[in-house]
Amino acid sequence: MTNSSPDNMPMVAPFSGAIDPVTVEVIGNAIASIADEMGETLVRASYSTNIKERRDCSTVIFDAKGRTLYQAEHIPIHLGSLMGVVEEILARHDLATLAEGDVFIGNDAYTGGGTHLPDIVLASPIFHDGRLVGWATNLAHHADFVDRSHAHIFQEGLRIPPIRLQTAGVIQQDVFELILLNCQVPHERRADIRAQLAANSFGVKRFHALCDRYGVDLLEQAFEELLNYAERRMRAGIAAIPDGNYRFEDVFECDEFPESLTFHVEIEVRGEEMHLDFRGNPPQVRASLNMVETALLATAYYAVKTVTDPDAPPNAGLFRPIKVSSTPGSILSASSPAAVNGRTNTCQRVVDLVHGALAQAIPEKIIAACNGAVVSTTFSGINPRTGEFYVYLETLGGGFGARATKDGLDGVQVHITNTSNLPIEGLEMEYPLRVERYELVQDSGGCGKWRGGMGLRRMIRIIGHDCRVDARGTRRLTAPWGLFGGLEGGRFSVESDAGEPAYDKNKIELKDGQVISVVTPGAGGYGNPADRDSNLVGKDLAEDRISKKTAEEIYGLR
Repeated sequence: MTNSSPDNMPMVAPFSGAIDPVTVEVIGNAIASIADEMGETLVRASYSTNIKERRDCSTVIFDAKGRTLYQAEHIPIHLGSLMGVVEEILARHDLATLAEGDVFIGNDAYTGGGTHLPDIVLASPIFHDGRLVGWATNLAHHADFVDRSHAHIFQEGLRIPPIRLQTAGVIQQDVFELILLNCQVPHERRADIRAQLAANSFGVKRFHALCDRYGVDLLEQAFEELLNYAERRMRAGIAAIPDGNYRFEDVFECDEFPESLTFHVEIEVRGEEMHLDFRGNPPQVRASLNMVETALLATAYYAVKTVTDPDAPPNAGLFRPIKVSSTPGSILSASSPAAVNGRTNTCQRVVDLVHGALAQAIPEKIIAACNGAVVSTTFSGINPRTGEFYVYLETLGGGFGARATKDGLDGVQVHITNTSNLPIEGLEMEYPLRVERYELVQDSGGCGKWRGGMGLRRMIRIIGHDCRVDARGTRRLTAPWGLFGGLEGGRFSVESDAGEPAYDKNKIELKDGQVISVVTPGAGGYGNPADRDSNLVGKDLAEDRISKKTAEEIYGLR
């Protein structure tokens, strides 16, 4: 059993008065600006479509102790990979051996502070006058390591503990070549990792300018005040929730194993503190869906922040009033060597658990279940235009849950994912694939007083080569739930010329000209469908959100 609450403090510290609040705000915005600009540097300098177009990356500035000062608003689950990496580095490397210009690389879920292997983290210590003052850190999802099995983590790719990729400004070429040798598209990895190095270099330079302007002592005072401020806001947000114990459970299924699992959480709210108890969930599985503890923490913190204070500064102070308990060796807090590649599908359902439980306490702030999946499609093969092996990864959006006052959003990324859509023009220019259809799916948004968002359909044809497609997701058998009488959303499905895959048969071999079609889940509705305004029903019909049959059966419109 674990009880996790990083940077524990029993009571929130008041503003000290040692530094004026205006200066604290200015320094906080400066740190945020550094992290944001690091993110833009990474995106603009990268090579692969997954980073330069889909923006599957994140940037963070840590203080010298490894506490999060600011995470750029990229992808929430990446906090799970980033929040442990500095601690791992400091545990493995004596501080006296670190120097300006060092860059550490890591990705392992058990020894590297990561949550799955494609997310490669680069961390750069920042020194000022010989004193460690912070860390510039970034993560990029490298679309590589395809055609793998997922019985355990050794099958999922190259595991990298926190080691030096760069020493005093010089790349360790032997380490770099070892990593590239284990990648299937090494020219992309070489360029993308260099983009990550450039992003960190930018962050270090900007942080130095901040030190020169304010001095390290004043900066460190400001950092403490920023953390305390975020803690005060989180405590105030929790205090607004009625005290009580709230429990929720949901069914989880996927194509990687035949049985369905029941997940549950119990949330205790007492005053300004919250305890999320995930103990007793199913044991870890021989499949890619396991979460390590840092992934659970990042997901839980996100889920609580969304309903307490979404605009609070994203730093480590937010975590202090939240305790998370889990069972080591469970699917929500896995132990080595459990496979973890597809952990985001499980993370999405953890958000549903937290929101489902808190709907009993604060119904006006909770949305119906979103699509509850991270539907991913990975295409790989030899590109006939170049003669080189390629990997195209896409995670597709789906429905966003209906809210207490409005409909859900259609075809968007939700919760712990936040990647962009790869434009069709970019896809077809880069890869030997053609998009035949890309559309919203009628009737996939759950009906209600407020309608859930619709899922997506994407149909892709293979051009001029043999292609392997790996299509994964959840909600094939169970649908996203509605709230307070709202109906459930649509489900995930995959169809192709090669036949629809059965469980554990996600990998589909396609020939030239064959087509695969992927449908993502919609989202649940909110409130009794009988209460929906007839004008809105007519608008739904006009915009092809629902069919005439559904309008007649659910809303009674004829």
